[in-house]
Amino acid sequence: DNTGNSTEPSVPISKEARMMLKVNVPPEKVEITHLTSGRNLSLRCKSEGAKPPADILWTKTSPDGVETEIPDLSKTREIEPAGELYDTAEQIFYQLEENEMIAKISCVVRHHNTNTTIYKNITFVSPAIQNALKVTIQRFAEPVLYSSIENQDGQDNKAGLVKISADPGFKVPYNTSVTLKAAAPGVFPEPRYLWWVGDQTGIAGRELRIDNLEEDKSYYVLAENP
Repeated sequence: DNTGNSTEPSVPISKEARMMLKVNVPPEKVEITHLTSGRNLSLRCKSEGAKPPADILWTKTSPDGVETEIPDLSKTREIEPAGELYDTAEQIFYQLEENEMIAKISCVVRHHNTNTTIYKNITFVSPAIQNALKVTIQRFAEPVLYSSIENQDGQDNKAGLVKISADPGFKVPYNTSVTLKAAAPGVFPEPRYLWWVGDQTGIAGRELRIDNLEEDKSYYVLAENP
């Protein structure tokens, strides 16, 4: 009786409550690896450090930007505990179509409990239309050397239609800006050009300006004449 009206000593009242705290952890790291044999692709995507385990799905983006989900064909999934967290790995086998000259495939990792979505992209280009400029950079104002790379199969002459030049030149000092130009002499009508590097979104146009070169990269140009 804690009202103060009783002549008896007050008795402390103790109440106890118990609650469960559920901790959700978004994925910490996402990696994608691949093996190729002609048009046959083996792709593996791994999400690390999530709780509960993350979901993985695969999509393909066409050159005009249309993204579609890859059906669940020949897919295997593994979920492994890592302490109190979980790693999710998924591997798919996919075959590029005969008319596919370029394909951007994405591993989409979704963690619904934390409303997290992570994209990891990889782009495949047919050797018939692939031209690469490998940027080799040495620090301390040493020259930056651009050198063309032959086609992977070394047999398809179509890639020879696309010419690449660099302005102000193929040798420039470190931290210099360079403009790459693509041309297809004798091709009619004028083809469309798409530049990209790594996982970045493609940049359309005959020219690509690169500002302040500071690290090794390989640049690609796709010439397409529908």
